[in-house]
Amino acid sequence: MSEELLRVEHLKKYFDTPHGKLHAVDDVGFILNKGETLGVVGESGCGKSTLGRTVLGLLPATDGKIYFEGEDITHVKGKHRRELQKEMQIIFQDPYSSLNPRYNVFELISSPLRTFHLCHGKEELEKRVFELMDTVGLARRYAYAYPHELDGGRRQRIGVARALSVDPQFIVCDEPVSALDVSIQAQILNLLQDLQDEKKISYMFVTHDMSVVKHISNDILVMYVGSMVEKAPTKKLFSMPLHPYTKGLLSAIPVPSIHRQNKRIIMQGELTSPVNPKPGCRFASRCPYVKDKCRSEYPVYREVMPEHFVACHYAEEINYLDKDGTTSGQEQPEKKTEERDLAKV
Repeated sequence: MSEELLRVEHLKKYFDTPHGKLHAVDDVGFILNKGETLGVVGESGCGKSTLGRTVLGLLPATDGKIYFEGEDITHVKGKHRRELQKEMQIIFQDPYSSLNPRYNVFELISSPLRTFHLCHGKEELEKRVFELMDTVGLARRYAYAYPHELDGGRRQRIGVARALSVDPQFIVCDEPVSALDVSIQAQILNLLQDLQDEKKISYMFVTHDMSVVKHISNDILVMYVGSMVEKAPTKKLFSMPLHPYTKGLLSAIPVPSIHRQNKRIIMQGELTSPVNPKPGCRFASRCPYVKDKCRSEYPVYREVMPEHFVACHYAEEINYLDKDGTTSGQEQPEKKTEERDLAKV
């Protein structure tokens, strides 16, 4: 049976703006087990990266609870927070801007080791740095090169080595392959999976690329304008998405076949503002199944099928689910002409 590592309950992160409170993360919760990966997906600005940084303590939580190995770490500070930083690390999206251009590769990788006093003496430090370079597939001849002298893939390997240097149990991967070529993306993803198998590391993998998250994740959490709309094991989410927004995301995945065309769903309508959001479902302005209740009541995040959670008033009606969460065998209509239609390409 899987052992729980991280539990997040009703987490909120608001920012003050001249026009009110910006709800960057609003009532998000999940459980991550040891040695597993939680994919967090959604369009740009939905709060994915803010969620990861709030969980790590890089941003203070406005409300909610964060438990790490059963301990409440939501407002931990000082020496205890510093100790937690060894167990919880992050790989940043841009492998260039996240590295100090004045440091060479050896100095960049050795910096966390020096900070936490994990090596005693120059020889032990040098040995550990070269071990990390070997682990992430970075040739030792680059030890004294600077970030600007390396390509994106090698720079990202430095970021991975830095995160691994303190032997963490949990790593937030904040879109770590989005700035890389496709071939380099595959190398980094395979590296992360190999390290997970070897060291039983848990990942929160933040991305907007559904193909990537399908490849690496055990469970997937879908976010929209700061809130959760759906969460399920990867196979369940891809085989039977329940929320209209998730259906739209999946329809945008390119199909590598000239004989089979994917039925694209174009989501029309305006995005709901995350600043002082109005009551009701935040996807209501773009949803083809919207009803009056959707505009007045915030949908409850609930388990509709085993291990499959969704925030939608009419998930059963839209997907023709029986009370036990199974399909009734009816086909879902391609269009609904009441409020807004999903245009198809």
